Amino acid sequence: MSDAAQPTAAEVRAAADAVKAALDRHLEAVEARTGEDDPAVYEAFNALASAAETYDEKLYDRYDEVTPFEIPGADDALPPYGGPEDPHALSVLIRRDYAVVEPQRLLAQAQRIADLDPDVDADTTVGAIVGSSVHAAVGVLFGEYEPDEIASRHKEFGLEEGDSTLWVSAAEELPEPGEWLNTPFDQADPTQVVCRFDVSSVFDEDELLDEEEDEDVLEGEGV
Repeated sequence: MSDAAQPTAAEVRAAADAVKAALDRHLEAVEARTGEDDPAVYEAFNALASAAETYDEKLYDRYDEVTPFEIPGADDALPPYGGPEDPHALSVLIRRDYAVVEPQRLLAQAQRIADLDPDVDADTTVGAIVGSSVHAAVGVLFGEYEPDEIASRHKEFGLEEGDSTLWVSAAEELPEPGEWLNTPFDQADPTQVVCRFDVSSVFDEDELLDEEEDEDVLEGEGV
């Protein structure tokens, strides 16, 4: 970065003052909160996160220094919880992505399952059940195993894990049987989420970048 593009010392000082003011507003919101999910606290949290991020960036650009803390940004947080305080029902929404990296392994595993199926007509050509169709193999595989078992054994089936997430959503009562089966995810409401768990390689990449930045800082300080 050229010197002309760097923030001035006054801009860094102003960003630091903004963090101090945001800290005061956040504490005031916490002290005056009306419940565990007070929107004012959520807004103050996001304002503090934004101010801290701005200060951190300007501090680094101007002085090549970083702060010793990290506040999650607003994009990483769920909106304020708006569900029932004492939910009588829960919905668990799960998404797991897989890449088919070894199609032949997937086909072979699915064919093995089909060969052991007692309901298959002995006169039927077993190879035709799966054949070379990955589509058919996936149907056989997920018809035989629970999703959690596939997740724990994905390499055996020629799959590679991608991102995954699990949302636990609260409700006053269970929907009527069959009510949402045609559109199971259309009613997913982030404001009803009690907790969520995300798995992604991007988190590993972020940690690696943080470690590299820390090493650069230490080298710059001559440690």
